[in-house]
Amino acid sequence: MKKKKDPVIKIKYDGAYPNLCSGTLVATINKKRWVFPGYCLRSGGSVTFDEEWSEQVDQGPWSICDWPEDFPEDLKEAVARAVNDTITEGCCGGCAHPPGGCV
Repeated sequence: MKKKKDPVIKIKYDGAYPNLCSGTLVATINKKRWVFPGYCLRSGGSVTFDEEWSEQVDQGPWSICDWPEDFPEDLKEAVARAVNDTITEGCCGGCAHPPGGCV
């Protein structure tokens, strides 16, 4: 039995501070290009404030909340790993998202 090759995944992303989560995500997998919907990333970071209203910004790994139509289910986990290996963790505190719903 032949072992299935791991996909070759290349990530391109043009989001930048202070709106790191609002860039265009493109994943090229085995030479097929997938353009993700806008605002598809969610930061794993958070922002809190102390009693003097000084902010504390924590960064965390990215989750992908919106996938291209017909994106292969079996590639989602590998692409999520590639995104986190490629894109700097960030959280500017400008967005508030409910938990869950992302890969």
